[in-house]
Amino acid sequence: MDSIKIGMIGFGTVGAGVVNLLEESGSALADRIGRKLVLEKIAVRDTGKKRGAPFDRARLTTDPRQIVESPDIDIVIEVMGGEEEALSLTLQAIKNGKHLVTANKLMLALRGEEVYQAAESAGVELGFEAAVAGAIPVIRTIRHSFASDRIALVQGIVNGTGNYILSRMTDEGKPFDDILKDAQALGYAEADPALDVGGGDSAHKIAILASLAFRTPVDFKDVYTEGITAITPEDIIMAGEFGYRVKLLALARRNHDSIDVRVHPAMVPKNHMIANVNGALNAVEIVGDYAGPNILQGPGAGAGPTASAVVADIVDIGGKIVYGGAGKVSPIGIPLSSRKKIPVAPVDQVSSEYYLRFTVPDRPGVLAEISGALGRNKISISSMIQRGRKENEPVSVVLMTHVALESDLNRALDEIARTDICQADTMRVRIAKDA
Repeated sequence: MDSIKIGMIGFGTVGAGVVNLLEESGSALADRIGRKLVLEKIAVRDTGKKRGAPFDRARLTTDPRQIVESPDIDIVIEVMGGEEEALSLTLQAIKNGKHLVTANKLMLALRGEEVYQAAESAGVELGFEAAVAGAIPVIRTIRHSFASDRIALVQGIVNGTGNYILSRMTDEGKPFDDILKDAQALGYAEADPALDVGGGDSAHKIAILASLAFRTPVDFKDVYTEGITAITPEDIIMAGEFGYRVKLLALARRNHDSIDVRVHPAMVPKNHMIANVNGALNAVEIVGDYAGPNILQGPGAGAGPTASAVVADIVDIGGKIVYGGAGKVSPIGIPLSSRKKIPVAPVDQVSSEYYLRFTVPDRPGVLAEISGALGRNKISISSMIQRGRKENEPVSVVLMTHVALESDLNRALDEIARTDICQADTMRVRIAKDA
């Protein structure tokens, strides 16, 4: 074998980045591996479409089976995205003995167990660093650098769009909708941004990280997910006054007999590094029992960073092909049979401190009704601020609580909602004390 032959399914932004990187760094990569990397064929839906990288049109195909079934292809790159079709092609490639590199967080979050089982059974390599946080080597760090440790916590910012919006809301005091429009115009947000601002993208990524960190299958439907669309400039300002910044936090924590996996806006202390990660950057903190806290930061998306992660996996697999060892280790770093199923704790069994903003009429007795309902449900208030007095207009009452069980808070808020006090939905933001 004088070369390692690659087939790629998908030729969008990430695929173009891969083509450019292989072209620009081909000689250096060949020196590193000991074999030349040859991109033999790319499967696309439209061979006539203009691409972000030059490629011989004669080597384009609209039939991805020409890649997954070709006896000449050693490594298949899947960057087409989506779930069902991508999964079908992935499993077919693995069945045919192809090593696989994917950036598909959706497929791995929802159907990862099928992929891991297939790769382990077939004895092929599976690289998926690009599925989470772009070029930040978080998957490699969990699988290898923390292999001897017991991870207690993985948390961070894993969606650049949400972080960009919250960062600008913090800096400029503008409302969410205004910043979102700017983000779409600048290309930071999709035309349909629901997956990013609704927390779904972050949830896919934290589900993958949790399964690796705690060595257990994670059912995606158990991941509590809440987005940032309800956050207002007032909440941003109040967070600052209390010593916090609002971030879209993805979190996976080990408890005594369960794990806590969730995505939601959180108030992060200003002196924590994650609070100071701004713009479209990502950051992930990994806390081990022995290693303590470690933070990885960098660009989490885009053609360059994601292509870098894809090609890094190709180089790793290529080296194993050349020097032996390819497919000898489970794709998640440990044999799948050695894992134990750990339940994901329901969010209502999670304890936290809370920021609560009530929109109420400015009249005597309102605070007493709110505090009474909270007290009856075991919620203790640590501080309170009332903003503004306008005749015949509602005012904001902001409370910070001590640590409380989410189910207790839910009962208190339900009780308050049944009165005529609140004139808008109550805003709840969890406090990330361990961030």
